[in-house]
Amino acid sequence: MAPPSVPSSSSSSSAGASAAWRRRPVLLALLLLVLLFFLSFQVVVHVPSLRSEVSRRLFSDHRRRPTREAGSRSCPGCGDLQDEDFNRTVAYTDQDGRIKLFRVTAREFAASSIWENPLVLTDSQQVAGTKEAVEEQLLATGSEAGNLSSAGVSATQRTDPIKLKREVFRRRRKEERIQELLDMDKEVELQMRNAATNSSRNFDNKVKLSYNIWRQEFHHTNTDSTLKLMKDQMIMAKVYATIACSQDEPDLYASLMKCIKESKAAIGDAHMDSELDSSALDRAKAMGHVLSSARDVLYNSDEVSRRLRVMLQSAELNIDTVKKQNTFLVQHAAKTVPMPLHCLHMQLITDYYFRDGVIKEHFHDAALKDEEDKEKLEDRSLYHYAIFSDNVLAASVVVRSTVTHAKEPDKHVFHIVTDKLNFAAMKMWFISHSSRPATVHVENIDNFKWLNSSYCSVMRQLESARLKEYYFKAHDPSSLSDGTENLKYRNPKYLSMLNHLRFYMPEIHPKLDKILFLDDDVVVQKDLTPLWDVDLKGMVNGAVETCKESFHRFDTYLNFSHPKISENFDPRACGWAFGMNMFDLKEWKKQNITGIYHYWQDLNEDRKLWKLGTLPPGLITFYNLTYPLDRTWHVLGLGYDPAVDIAEIETAAVVHYNGNYKPWLDLAISKYKPYWSKYVDVDSSHIRHCYASKE
Repeated sequence: MAPPSVPSSSSSSSAGASAAWRRRPVLLALLLLVLLFFLSFQVVVHVPSLRSEVSRRLFSDHRRRPTREAGSRSCPGCGDLQDEDFNRTVAYTDQDGRIKLFRVTAREFAASSIWENPLVLTDSQQVAGTKEAVEEQLLATGSEAGNLSSAGVSATQRTDPIKLKREVFRRRRKEERIQELLDMDKEVELQMRNAATNSSRNFDNKVKLSYNIWRQEFHHTNTDSTLKLMKDQMIMAKVYATIACSQDEPDLYASLMKCIKESKAAIGDAHMDSELDSSALDRAKAMGHVLSSARDVLYNSDEVSRRLRVMLQSAELNIDTVKKQNTFLVQHAAKTVPMPLHCLHMQLITDYYFRDGVIKEHFHDAALKDEEDKEKLEDRSLYHYAIFSDNVLAASVVVRSTVTHAKEPDKHVFHIVTDKLNFAAMKMWFISHSSRPATVHVENIDNFKWLNSSYCSVMRQLESARLKEYYFKAHDPSSLSDGTENLKYRNPKYLSMLNHLRFYMPEIHPKLDKILFLDDDVVVQKDLTPLWDVDLKGMVNGAVETCKESFHRFDTYLNFSHPKISENFDPRACGWAFGMNMFDLKEWKKQNITGIYHYWQDLNEDRKLWKLGTLPPGLITFYNLTYPLDRTWHVLGLGYDPAVDIAEIETAAVVHYNGNYKPWLDLAISKYKPYWSKYVDVDSSHIRHCYASKE
């Protein structure tokens, strides 16, 4: 049997070719399907654009036809479409690949609104004049013409009509400005140039109020955030330390106490972060770690809150103690005589009793002057002042400042009353420091024989054992240990009758009609003689009121829980100030002011109506008998209020250092002190001797 034959290469190639030819119709069919699918997709997407494009081309062909007369139709091209049987057939394939036909008629062209616009240029016209034509149309017909011209512009340059209108406006404004500059006067032009030059010279190119956290000048060194953080850490460390001690955690307790000690050392006396020690941040971090550990071990909300309440109560007690100590020390400093002032008194007393040749001459001249001025002391046509003081320097400033501003100083008479202890010093000062041409008369309160305990209620009370106990016994409620409410009333001035002499003016000056009372802590800055011309309208006391809203009214000074006070006085009545008061002594005698004062003073023997002092009984005594003076006559508060308006001080006739910070003390408010010190006689040998030793 013969072996099978192996087919040759030629036969195999012919077989492959025949197979390929058999597959070719299949491939062509597939390609045709893909093409049909693609065409159908294009038709689906672009049918609207296709219809629009077909219409545009058909219409553009129609526009190229010769047009008929303009009068025979309403719009270009409309007559051709209406007269002729205009239609076109268009073929397209749908999304399924089927070929479809549709006819475009004249009505569809009308519905598409693609007609020739009279403002659109033809192809034969130049595009260069498009903008000028549109501008003229805008200016001539307004916004409607602008809307019509938008199609023409879009056909050439697509320019927005609003932008074109703005451009026209800018161009015209520029032309008008150029014309104004051309017509401008030479002088005006020169002024404009100079103004521009000055403006450029004064221009500051630095950016003001700019802020950059990286700039050195904006590093806030006066903050206290770190300081507060460390203090808060110390408080919590103390809380946890007490808890650790109670729960037998010696290691944690030692760590907390160590951190507290280190934080205290780092803080020192610092008030700002810049004053802290360089190791403060490291100490704060170390404290934070220890507190975190303590919180994990010891934290119990109830225990921590209880410890914090205990610490808060302890802090409040400490604050109260410090306040009491502060009040006591301020009162102590206020009533303590400074060394230079004590020296001045001693020097004057020594000179008064041990007179040398020069001092004897002063006494001789003073005696002669007293004889000459004796009649002035009771002359009602002169200006009389009442001053009650045991402070030589203060009284000298009052007299000197008043005489300095007086227009007629020879008509001013000063009646100074002092106590026995200071009479020699006061007398010696005004003998050796003459205030001529003014008259100064110094009296001793002990020479007033009518002033005794049988007549004067307050003197009888000052001598009583109960009042002495109130002042000097430590267990009294006004003592430091029991409270500070009445501590200020322990000032010795409330024990001095000089403070109460203001209620006995007619007894001291029986022949005068009017007198101006001045405290020894005032400074006169203007001529006070117009006060004698003020009509008090039948009132006894002329004073400046001090009430502002709810402050310094009667309920501030008097006890309105007492029926005697609540039945006779209005708690909202306005208070006024002693310090500069014009007293009508005629009306005083008519109204029996001293008798009213005695009546109320006797009722207050147990101090239930008011505390000690002269203002509360003054408010009661002169109730409805006080005439309010203009505020510019008397400005108060320089002895306690650092916020008094400087403008008010400058324009005031009298400024008053009422309060503890008297101008002759080191406690004085520094910015107010010059108003007083400029009237101190620094050329005096006594003052130079005493105050030089202080320096």
